Amino acid sequence: GFTNGCFDILHAGHVTYLQEARKACDRLVVGLNHDNSVKILKGEERPVHDQDARAAVLSALSSVDMVVLFGAQDEADDNTAKELIALLQPDLYFKGGDYKIADIPEATTVLDNGGQVKLLSHVKGASTTNSLKKLKS
Repeated sequence: GFTNGCFDILHAGHVTYLQEARKACDRLVVGLNHDNSVKILKGEERPVHDQDARAAVLSALSSVDMVVLFGAQDEADDNTAKELIALLQPDLYFKGGDYKIADIPEATTVLDNGGQVKLLSHVKGASTTNSLKKLKS
């Protein structure tokens, strides 16, 4: 199985999602947006934690078997995990229940390689953005 994301400040939504994904596959590989990629997606103040720290935390979870960095260096570059998915060709690709398959840029790559896209549970209110808002208020 494969999933990807920034995983900047790990929270209950991430943990629930990763545990659910791992239960559905033999091995779970997490594609982690590297620091430049996160800045492009989330803005100049992000990531809060650098890629090495985020990778260390994810790697320590029993649900995660491997962490692989990916992402764009420049804003004009492809900032999706499509290339990594084409290389790994996972049987299962996971995204959180707050997504719709039609809105996932990587879905076509997964399906073209014979894989399945599975949407998992979403823990309402659990997000890095919400955590940062709480810290600032």
